[in-house]
Amino acid sequence: MNLFRRPAPSLDDLILDAPHELPSESLMPTVARPAQVFVRGQGSWLWDSEDRAYLDFSQGSAANSLGHSPQVLINALADQSQALINPGSGLHNRAQLNLVDRLCQHTGSDQGYLLNSGAEACEAAIKLARKWGQLHRGGAYRIISASTGCHGRSFAAMAASAGAGASRFEPLLPGFSHVPFNDLPALHAAVDAQTVAIMLEPIQSEAGVIPATEHYLKGVERLCRELGILLILDEVQTGIGRCGTLLAEQQYGVRADIVTLGKGLGGGVPLAALLARGKACCFEAGELAGTHHGNALMAAAGVAVLDTVLANGFLQHVRESGLYLGEGLARLAYRYDHGQLRGHGLMWGLTLSDDCADAVVKAALHEGLILNAPQPDCLRFTPALTVSKSNIDEMLVRLARAFARVRTAQLQCRKGIAV
Repeated sequence: MNLFRRPAPSLDDLILDAPHELPSESLMPTVARPAQVFVRGQGSWLWDSEDRAYLDFSQGSAANSLGHSPQVLINALADQSQALINPGSGLHNRAQLNLVDRLCQHTGSDQGYLLNSGAEACEAAIKLARKWGQLHRGGAYRIISASTGCHGRSFAAMAASAGAGASRFEPLLPGFSHVPFNDLPALHAAVDAQTVAIMLEPIQSEAGVIPATEHYLKGVERLCRELGILLILDEVQTGIGRCGTLLAEQQYGVRADIVTLGKGLGGGVPLAALLARGKACCFEAGELAGTHHGNALMAAAGVAVLDTVLANGFLQHVRESGLYLGEGLARLAYRYDHGQLRGHGLMWGLTLSDDCADAVVKAALHEGLILNAPQPDCLRFTPALTVSKSNIDEMLVRLARAFARVRTAQLQCRKGIAV
């Protein structure tokens, strides 16, 4: 018997060869990050400080809608920074007016407001709904959302989400209730006299890319119309072309009273929007403001992104690339005995055969591929909307290597192989 035999290596050791961790004492550990430090990007590619290239199929969790450092965004930011950056939220600027006008025109909205992040936009939507409830529904304030939804990590958005970990920050903001997603009877049963709005994501990205069914979302809209309450659609992740149409609601044939946008609207810079239609337009001066809201620099970026997405043929490219990516992922899932593939356009979620998503993400990074795992058993794919078929083909090759690496490591761990 060998008393000095070392214990079997962990799955991470077998996948990653135990990479050296960079010191990070000064940075708050709010996000688990790999050791690499990234220094430049172009399109679908990132390079780290060792000049190694990585194919990025996360793109900042769908924020970099046009990929890394697109020329159209560089030009817009450079031109605007030389003219005006932030005159102050209490003053008009041309870029702000241009972007709000374009957003309202192309989404059929009546009013819009620019903010810094999707969570802020969702907070603003909650404020707007409660203001409307005071004016038109006898002070109703309660908002119903889906139990597996995610609307951000600020307090009202977190209360609307009620996701894992929210209990650490109790007491949460009251006035929210949650029902199962894609369950119309549960939604009907939850509405009462104090309900002012229903707030949903067309696709629950953080839950594992779970789309609403058309029957469900149309039923939600019908319920809101019958009861005279507001429908809020959180399109922070699904909007600005991500699903192959400017807004995901267009694919479902529904029309929300309030829409929130973020992530892809700025193409990688902090920008979000609150859109309101018809009776929901009820904010007055002094009820919503922020130091950097609607600043000229970020708004100019949004104009550049929106104009690009609306250009002739762009959304068709997203739809075609999305189908190509989905077909490739389906083949790979079948080959490695993984599960269901869900999504629209260039937002896909792949359910794995076990809770190995984190291991696959680490193995993919080892193969020079950046992915995201919103759930322990799910991978998420949100590449640049400009992604090419050759990029998709290369991603599938690297993902196959990652799957093989994880499978081999799992087998070795089961056999108890020691080093």
